[in-house]
Amino acid sequence: MEPLRLGLLGAARITDLAIVKPAKTTGTRLVAVAARDRARAATFAEAHGVEKVHESYLDVINDPDVEAVYNPLANSLHAPWNLAALAAGKHVFTEKPSASNAAEAEAVAAAANGTDRQFFEGFHYLWHPLVERLHAILASGELGELRHVETVMDMPAPDAGDPRWSLELAGGALMDLGCYSLHSMRILAPFAGGEPELVSATGGERQGSPGVDEWLTAELQFPSGVTGTAGCNMASDHHQMSHRLVGTSGEAVIKDFVNPHHDDRLVVTTRTGSRTEHLGRRSSYTYQLEAFTRAVRTGVRARTDATDAVKTMRLIDQCYEAVGLHPRPAHSDAESDHR
Repeated sequence: MEPLRLGLLGAARITDLAIVKPAKTTGTRLVAVAARDRARAATFAEAHGVEKVHESYLDVINDPDVEAVYNPLANSLHAPWNLAALAAGKHVFTEKPSASNAAEAEAVAAAANGTDRQFFEGFHYLWHPLVERLHAILASGELGELRHVETVMDMPAPDAGDPRWSLELAGGALMDLGCYSLHSMRILAPFAGGEPELVSATGGERQGSPGVDEWLTAELQFPSGVTGTAGCNMASDHHQMSHRLVGTSGEAVIKDFVNPHHDDRLVVTTRTGSRTEHLGRRSSYTYQLEAFTRAVRTGVRARTDATDAVKTMRLIDQCYEAVGLHPRPAHSDAESDHR
């Protein structure tokens, strides 16, 4: 396939892992970048082989050489700049979650679904062979009938000034970590009679950050009766990011389902014993960039499209309301911030 021509909004840390390194494998052209500080963008461009440095995000979006835009900005800036990129006729690859709240996600979906442009949300774990293999084991009947799903997303706390602790920037443990937990539940819908529904949720605020969740645990139920526990803690004393399926005849767990490039183990335990499968440490981000490029080149929407993003954001909003917090506030105007 023809190399993708990608424009980068900002010089976020995740861009190196999610785009720059995979681009070396996929042949993706990094056409342009802009950041709040032009000097920072220039340094980033020189270090990572980006062809052009622009003055503003709008300049990146309007660059005729850019066919697709990567948006790793703060959560509150996802929806506004995703809308701006779609309005400019660009394909959009957005970091998760795609918006601050469900209303924003619905607006983005309306814009995306009204065009022939691809909209792709960055749940990179989904594209690694670990997930496909886990689902194949479930479908084979080896685990028996599915009964319970558990996803744990725990990490030590970021610095106090980190944007993830900012309500105005749509931060919180659920937005940064829990969205993975909820999404991992949702993709099991074909095995559990449909999409899960929220039963209850518990959570706690970050001290000194009113309205921002430090941890949250959601209990869900699928139409078939399968239950799910989706947890996240952004101030834990340990690192754990596991995804576990429990059936009537056994269980299977991906030990680190969002970092398979560090740990690619899939452990299956049944009455006959336990085994560990390794599905390879090729980065899930590389698989993801290939999936996005494939969607752009073929015109076939990916699993993580704008419609899928709306369903995740609705569940996120419901969790916040269940623990007595408000959904994240919307950013009023993208063009007021030319970062």
